[in-house]
Amino acid sequence: MVRRAIGAAVVLLLAAIVAIWRLSPGTEVPVAAAQTATPGIPVTAGTVAARDVPVFLNGIGTVQAYNMVAIKSRVDGQIVKVDFKEGQDIKTGDPLFTVDPRPFQAALEQAQANKQKDEAQLVGAQLDLDRYEKLIGSGWQTRQSYDQQKATVGTLQASIKGDEAQINTAKLNLSYADIRSPIDGRLGARLVDKGNLVHATDNAPLVMITEVKPIFVSFTLPQDDFDDLREGQNKSPLGVYAYSGDGKKQLAEGKLTLIDNAIDQATGTIHLKARFDNEEERLWPGEFVSLRVILSTRRDVATVPSQTVQDGPDGHYAYIIKSDNTVERRAVEVASIQDGIAVVTKGLTPGERVVVDGQYKLRQKSKVTVTSPEASVAAKQAQAS
Repeated sequence: MVRRAIGAAVVLLLAAIVAIWRLSPGTEVPVAAAQTATPGIPVTAGTVAARDVPVFLNGIGTVQAYNMVAIKSRVDGQIVKVDFKEGQDIKTGDPLFTVDPRPFQAALEQAQANKQKDEAQLVGAQLDLDRYEKLIGSGWQTRQSYDQQKATVGTLQASIKGDEAQINTAKLNLSYADIRSPIDGRLGARLVDKGNLVHATDNAPLVMITEVKPIFVSFTLPQDDFDDLREGQNKSPLGVYAYSGDGKKQLAEGKLTLIDNAIDQATGTIHLKARFDNEEERLWPGEFVSLRVILSTRRDVATVPSQTVQDGPDGHYAYIIKSDNTVERRAVEVASIQDGIAVVTKGLTPGERVVVDGQYKLRQKSKVTVTSPEASVAAKQAQAS
């Protein structure tokens, strides 16, 4: 017991000496003894931006040619010439096919000859009629002879009118032998080759022409959107944007031209059409595209990346980074989330810094270490590699 008491006294004495040595001037405290500051939670920061954001309706539609013409022959005959290349752009009046014109030229010349013959006969008949008229008073010609000659003149005059109709028909058929484009557009594949016989009664076309500048897109929207569409269209034609099928690439900008006059009761949708100038030919007949009908535009609204806004039991919220690098959890109201951008109508002010990524560890007044979005992306790529 005595030895234990002496040992305890020695330990206390040594502890007192060490304490006095640490408190003496000029004595350095070991680095390991100093407590290090707690590091902040790493987050990616962003800034609330004010911008104009459109309010739109989404739809899916099919591109349709503004005009589509099936070229057919209006006369019977053999194709002797093809004046185009498949797929080329053409203008109204450009030549396409030539049907052998010789039969129609011969018919025209025959009709012209018949007219000349009837005109010559009419001249003689008219002279006889004039002589009969002078002789009828003296008794050298009877009234019956005069009336018969007058009828002959009338018959020849009618024959000449019939000859003129035959000439016009022959000219028309001769013009039909030269098949030309009725519209501006793009030619498709040639469906009949040179040398083939064609008939006016054939159902199959010779070639198809589609007008692609301008062009239409036909689509539908739910009937619940009808009032918004009608009100906006009555003020001015609503803008329509066409996107690729995945909705990532904008292809063209146009105007709404048709709100159909009835709602489809089977589907509960309203049929719409939009017109696009399509000068760059980025829309093509038969293509499926995503559409956005612009109803209005929100001006100077607060926007943040969509992942900034979190869902909580009481609604949406976001973390705001304060000047001392602590965060504040704040409730926000979101009008819409589109294209990765959240439109916030209440709770955020343009210019404030917000947490874009890394919220899962945060609490109210948590200390954070801010990294830029570029540095965060680079770190994730390095970690993945």
